[in-house]
Amino acid sequence: MDWGSLVGIALALGGILLGQILEGGALGSLVQPAAFIIVVVGTIGAVLLQSGWRNFVQGVKMAGQVFMPKDDNYPGLIKDITAWSVIARREGLLSLERVIKDVKDPFIAHGLRLIVDGVDPTKLRDVLDLEIGAYETRQRLAIKIWEAAGGYAPTIGILGAVLGLIHVMENLSDPSRLGSGIAVAFVATIYGVGFANLVFLPISSKLKALVSRDIFKREMLADAFAGIAAGDNPRLIEERMNVYTM
Repeated sequence: MDWGSLVGIALALGGILLGQILEGGALGSLVQPAAFIIVVVGTIGAVLLQSGWRNFVQGVKMAGQVFMPKDDNYPGLIKDITAWSVIARREGLLSLERVIKDVKDPFIAHGLRLIVDGVDPTKLRDVLDLEIGAYETRQRLAIKIWEAAGGYAPTIGILGAVLGLIHVMENLSDPSRLGSGIAVAFVATIYGVGFANLVFLPISSKLKALVSRDIFKREMLADAFAGIAAGDNPRLIEERMNVYTM
């Protein structure tokens, strides 16, 4: 669990609520279902229109990594890489066949499979680089839904404010209905700006950092697989892997 992310979002929301209380306002005045529906549903619709269903679903799934990121475990990974290189050096590349069945990461399994198949080291690296590039493109397209949401939400919040003011103007003759319209108008703006800057954009930035870290790890693995395929000394491969973690 990434407690920093949890504490961060708690502080952001808590600061707004505490400020509302210190200003003498009631927390209940910030609860406006109509404004929430306008901003949230409107933002989801705009993002879906831009990104498409597949990227939208993938982006929503990725949000869990903000609070529970993958454990890279570089020391353990380098230990495994060194062990694979030793096995390949002593017993031959085909001996890595028995390792593949115990590997859970599809990228690692693919890299080992290319080694076992005797693919030339240069071509092996090219294939893995293409896979890394395709993976990065898919991930970044999915992340863009959060960036897009951060752009659309404030504008849709303004639309909600305008709708609230229209409601007010239509009911000038009925003072009892003016309050709800004004509340929706202002709260919709708060929801739009708040969701964008406290939730959507921070999630987008965090996911971009996590994807960059994942790509870095895959590049390290591609380098290791190319070294193993070329028959490099296990000690040399281990030294190269340690450079990635410095």
